[in-house]
Amino acid sequence: MKRRDFLKRASATGAAAAATAAVASSFPTPAIAQDKRELKMVTTWPKNFPGLGTGAQRLADSITKMTDGRITVKLFAAGELVPPFESFDAVSSGTADMYHAADYYWQGKSKAYNFFTAVPYGFTATEIDAWINHGGGQELWDELGADFNIKHLPAGNTGVQMGGWFNKEINSLEDFKGLKIRMPGLGGEVLRQIGAAAVNLPGGEIFPSLQSGAIDATEWVGPWNDLAFGFYKVTKFYYWPGFHEPGSMLCCGINKSVWESFSESDQALIRGAALAENNYSLAEYNARNNDSLKTLINDHGVQLRQFSDEVMTAIGTASGEVVATAADEGGITKKVYDSYMAFRSGSIAWSKLSDQGYWNARSLPFKYGR
Repeated sequence: MKRRDFLKRASATGAAAAATAAVASSFPTPAIAQDKRELKMVTTWPKNFPGLGTGAQRLADSITKMTDGRITVKLFAAGELVPPFESFDAVSSGTADMYHAADYYWQGKSKAYNFFTAVPYGFTATEIDAWINHGGGQELWDELGADFNIKHLPAGNTGVQMGGWFNKEINSLEDFKGLKIRMPGLGGEVLRQIGAAAVNLPGGEIFPSLQSGAIDATEWVGPWNDLAFGFYKVTKFYYWPGFHEPGSMLCCGINKSVWESFSESDQALIRGAALAENNYSLAEYNARNNDSLKTLINDHGVQLRQFSDEVMTAIGTASGEVVATAADEGGITKKVYDSYMAFRSGSIAWSKLSDQGYWNARSLPFKYGR
């Protein structure tokens, strides 16, 4: 097998980073890429934070290993080189070479960015992967990024998130009136539409804001990350499901000029490392969330609550209106919206027969195993 063929296949399959690195390193280094380079990666996450911060570090390490050290990636956690929400501008301008973040943080640049992380009642993790890789999503992401001198790659996913932490019970839409809640992206706009005061805060500012009463509620990710942040220390009502982020994709954004300076083989290796991290992170979240939820309930007295069908239906209606309004921005956002919605319709039709059909069957009252 030719080296280039192997590299293309590696980038498509997204095999585990360690295994891919071991195989890739068995081939001779291309003469075109002999010069060593150090890249600066900035993130929106606290240093070594489970899943998000550790995933960014794992990606940086994978790129370094897979290129045999020709490309060394040095990670700077949130605030170490630039403030977390300035990561995009730092990479766009060349102050940093790449970032690891959730692209809906950049909706001030273009509302289209929401669709490449998560929108309320939008794609699950498997659905957004399908759209990005086989439904034209990556091409639209490339078109969007070109306006900002950034190449975007999928580089993680949290899966379905929780509905959030609240200092009171949520029994009806009235309970959202005036509620100060941290929720970014279009999810925050949905809650503002039903009367909440939604704000966006970087991860490191959430706990102190909740503790001081600056906010009444927050969403973050799910049990694994929420346990690490210690939200249970200041509030006990933990709601599900998370309508706002059903499958939140994380992004590796690379300065486009830097990206284009790489050889095709190194581009393939970096793409493969990002895709491997995309798969690995979702598996890690699925593996760790259930045990973390048990700890929250059994060891810390957290009270699990489910949003009522009335609340979820009303939020769903507001979500459809907010997502459609984003398309009014026109241009690339309208193109992204049209593509996203068409693919969503097909995914819903198929999932009724596949995933949803199976989950319904698995929930039937029958004995399974000993």
